[in-house]
Amino acid sequence: MDSVTQVLLGASIGVAVMGRRTALWKSALWGGVAGLLPDLDVLVDHGDPILNMIRHRAESHALLLLTLFAFPLAWAVSRLHRQPQLYGCWWWALMLALVTHPLLDLMTVYGTQVFQPFTDEAYGLGSMFIVDPVYSLPLLAGVVAALRVKTVGKALRINGWALAFSTAYLAWSALAQWGVTQHARQSLQAQGLPSQHLLVTPAPLSTLVWRVVAIEGERFHEGFYALMDGGRAIRFEAHERGGALATQNADHPQLQRLARFTDGFYKTADSNGKLVVTDLRMGQEPAYVFSFDIGPPLQPGQSHPVAQQQSRRMEVGAGLTWLGQRMLGHDVPPPGNAKMGVKAP
Repeated sequence: MDSVTQVLLGASIGVAVMGRRTALWKSALWGGVAGLLPDLDVLVDHGDPILNMIRHRAESHALLLLTLFAFPLAWAVSRLHRQPQLYGCWWWALMLALVTHPLLDLMTVYGTQVFQPFTDEAYGLGSMFIVDPVYSLPLLAGVVAALRVKTVGKALRINGWALAFSTAYLAWSALAQWGVTQHARQSLQAQGLPSQHLLVTPAPLSTLVWRVVAIEGERFHEGFYALMDGGRAIRFEAHERGGALATQNADHPQLQRLARFTDGFYKTADSNGKLVVTDLRMGQEPAYVFSFDIGPPLQPGQSHPVAQQQSRRMEVGAGLTWLGQRMLGHDVPPPGNAKMGVKAP
């Protein structure tokens, strides 16, 4: 999730765990700091945008390492506020604020390496978009209450209900994703399309509209389903995936990295003799967050050049207009398919 939401989650957890044991601003402050810390790995430059992408959410998001880091962090905070008797409470509050960061990230499709250092496998359920106000705004209300409401008991109740609502919303997102996945498989099978290699993830900002991607050799099929569609079959559009080009360059280390990190949800293209690899999970045709020029096909013994990121972004106005219409169940094509609404980098 976005870093602001992670700060709010950490602050809310800090307030809920510490309760009346210390000033609410202290628990909100340090919970928010702990909620932010794992994302500071973005400050590390690995010298290549693909490596930066893959190494984000790695060791700094490992559940074991964050649990261990909570010990010295709790010691420092309890000594700073001259509350050594609250060391155990501070450990629980900060440990939960730290580990819930990667657990929340697991709900997105990006991929989080929660079991480092034992494996670098990246996991992601993909039932939440990286920014979702329905999840974040209740947390904001709870934290604001903790800082502004003068009655401690009332502030704690508001924060507790906000935290409970946001957690329930996560469960709802997983349930909604399951339901859309079943409907997507039925729609694909009815149209004679494969449904084995399937991605179902929410469209931006909500869990009311979902994007579905199915891989079929040289092509991938993209469709959208809104909960207001009322069971209407999903209409899929076929797009070239460049499977043959990927097979010809299967030994390219950059391509191998992206193929593994995306679980096969990628496409390749030839752009003036250079390979362009695109992560199909984040974005929608033809606008994607992570698209990389990895240079010309490698010759034996040749080292690969540093990749160049070539992201494309959808126009906000056109995207929001389409999203609003789809939320209401109107069967309108996405901006990319309407030949509008996409900006060059």
